[in-house]
Amino acid sequence: MNDETFEKGSDVIAGRNPVNEAIRSGRAIESILIAKGELNGSVKVIAAKAKAKKIPIKEVDKKKLDFLCGGAVHQGIVALAAIKDYSSVEDIFALAEERNEKPFIIVLDEIEDPHNLGAIIRTAECAGAHGIIIPKRRAAGLSYAVGKASAGAYEYMPVARVTNIPNVLDELKERGCWVYGADMDGSAYCEGDLTGACALVIGSEGNGLGRLVREKCDVILSLPMLGKINSLNASVAAGVLMYEFTRQRLKLKAK
Repeated sequence: MNDETFEKGSDVIAGRNPVNEAIRSGRAIESILIAKGELNGSVKVIAAKAKAKKIPIKEVDKKKLDFLCGGAVHQGIVALAAIKDYSSVEDIFALAEERNEKPFIIVLDEIEDPHNLGAIIRTAECAGAHGIIIPKRRAAGLSYAVGKASAGAYEYMPVARVTNIPNVLDELKERGCWVYGADMDGSAYCEGDLTGACALVIGSEGNGLGRLVREKCDVILSLPMLGKINSLNASVAAGVLMYEFTRQRLKLKAK
C-alpha cells in the first residue's frame, strides 16, 4: 500500500468495536490496518471476520495508525472505508441500457496508484463510459485520495470491484462485449471499429496487462511511441484510448 493511501481525510474507523461493527454491517471497507504485534486476542477475531469477507488486511507500523487517527485511541486496528459503496457489473450494464447505449466499460488490471485511478474515473465519466471494473486485491480502491483525484467524478461513475478479472472478461464477452486490451505490439488504436459493445482493459503501471488478462482480450490496441520512452502513464494512455472510442461512437470526423 502506498503511503498516499494513508492521507488524512480518509473515512477512518478506529478501535476494535467500531471496526467490528463496520464489518458486521456490511459497510464497504477498503482494508483493515493492524499495528505490528497486535494480531492477537479480539483483534485476531476481527481479522478473521474481515478475511471471511475478503477484506484486505495489512500489518503496518503503529505510527501510521497514530497519523491516520490524529492521536485518537485506535487500539491497534483501523478500517479504511470506501468513499462510496461499490456497484456491481450488473449495475454497469443497467446504466448502459437506461441510456439506450451499447455498453462501454473500462477494466483496470491492478492499477495501484490512487491518482491514476482517480484520473481514469474522471476521464471515463467525461468520455461517457458506463462503468469501471477493478480487482479486489493488488489495486487502488475508492479511497479519499482517489475521490480527490477524480474531482468528484466518482459520484457519477459506477465502480465494481471483483475477485477475478479474467473471469469477468469472460462474462463480458458472454454478454456481447468485444474486449480490447491496451498494450505493446498491437493494432494501431485508431484503425479498428470501436463502436460496438466493448470493454477497454488497461494494465498496471509497472507490468502492463497480466498474461491471463492479455490472453482474454480479443484485440490489442497500441499507441505510437516515437520517443525514447516506450510507455505512457496508465491514466494518460487510458484517456487517449477512451476518447478514440468516444470519437467513433459519436461519429466525429477530423477535417
